[in-house]
Amino acid sequence: MLQVNPKMLPRLAEIEKDLVLRRKRAEEEQWLGEIEGIDITLTFVRTKQVDAARLAQRSPVALGIPTTRRPG
Repeated sequence: MLQVNPKMLPRLAEIEKDLVLRRKRAEEEQWLGEIEGIDITLTFVRTKQVDAARLAQRSPVALGIPTTRRPG
């Protein structure tokens, strides 16, 4: 599963803004198929924004330093 880096949140916001503008134009021109495609893409982008925001709030997990066992 592809995860979006939280640093990409501003870019996702730009993409969402562009899609909203494209959707508005498609409504004005009555491009029904285009509207449907944009809606699907907007849903995907918004889901990725939520996922990335959730990842940004998580703190790193300390896994420790691995050690080797001594024979014996």
